[in-house]
Amino acid sequence: MEVRNRLIVALDVASMADVRQLVETLGDAVSYYKVGMQLFYSVGMECLTYLREQGKDVFLDLKMHDIPNTVAQGAASLTRLGVAMINVHASGGQAMMQAAAEKVAETAKTLNIPRPKLIAVTILTSMNDAEWASLRNTASIPDQVVHLAKMAQAAGMDGVVASPQEAELIRAACGKNFAIITPGVRPHGAALNDQSRIATPAAALQAGAHYLVVGRPITAAPDPRAAALAILEEMREA
Repeated sequence: MEVRNRLIVALDVASMADVRQLVETLGDAVSYYKVGMQLFYSVGMECLTYLREQGKDVFLDLKMHDIPNTVAQGAASLTRLGVAMINVHASGGQAMMQAAAEKVAETAKTLNIPRPKLIAVTILTSMNDAEWASLRNTASIPDQVVHLAKMAQAAGMDGVVASPQEAELIRAACGKNFAIITPGVRPHGAALNDQSRIATPAAALQAGAHYLVVGRPITAAPDPRAAALAILEEMREA
């Protein structure tokens, strides 16, 4: 896969004006964007339509987590939007993930449209050991991430979202074709912000990540395009 198609820029903004400014500034340096709750809840389909018109792929990051039927029906609705990737929380359980996977495949086949990749979120990259322990979890974060990844694979998911620190463990447990999407990527010299379990772009790819999700190190940079190009260069060093 071309390096440029492995970088997903997070559009963590709340207005179409900000979206247009960022996408136009980044130009052909970026082909894949993440649309999360902040943006989608603010402007809805308008951002997806705009990105599609610009020829960009979209990871619609809404992290569904509910009873199996509710998540399955929600996943069907998101499939109809024509995005490249959607996600659920792995902690919803294997039955929930399997129901979503089956419904996504059925919906795409019925409508004769490309099936989006369906990804399961393991443990949020903002979670540190102290906060994890406060939830009375007994397994370590890495052990739980691998457990959730294996459960997601058994449920028919295409991959998982996990920190780059767990990517190598997931790759060993789930094989090379199981997609790993890693937020918490910080280029050399970048601020950590609210991330805890991080790695540089090259280190994340070397550990086995397929896609890197990067937000503020690009979108809040004085020159976002230059920041994106620098990260792509770091990725090529992997």
